[in-house]
Amino acid sequence: IFSILTGQPFFGSSMVTAMLHVLSRSMPNQKVKWLIFTVPYWSLPYGLMATDVLQAQSAMAALPHILGILSGHVYYFHKFIWPKLGHVDWLQPPDFLRKRLEPDTSSDSGKESISKALKNRKRSKGRKLGSSK
Repeated sequence: IFSILTGQPFFGSSMVTAMLHVLSRSMPNQKVKWLIFTVPYWSLPYGLMATDVLQAQSAMAALPHILGILSGHVYYFHKFIWPKLGHVDWLQPPDFLRKRLEPDTSSDSGKESISKALKNRKRSKGRKLGSSK
């Protein structure tokens, strides 16, 4: 229904922009190389939006990015800022889903099997690249 209202059949670019916005808010002053420029990380979602608008030569190309920035901002606010202010984090998954998907932290059988496999692996000298022996 929402895709009909916005005229966007696929929200993939909105999701990418939302994830990028959330990540950029976690370390906003980090410098990142974008095209030929070095920019602060917080400005990267806006730069991608400007690039899409220039390539499409239409302001409507900004719509998926605007939706992504707005949804990323809402997520970041309610997941990180709101609980610090003393309010309840209402973006917690339901208990039945958490029990089903989270690994059991009481048993470290996965870590044990990996460490056992690493200890039992065969070590050989191997050959260097380019050597004939």
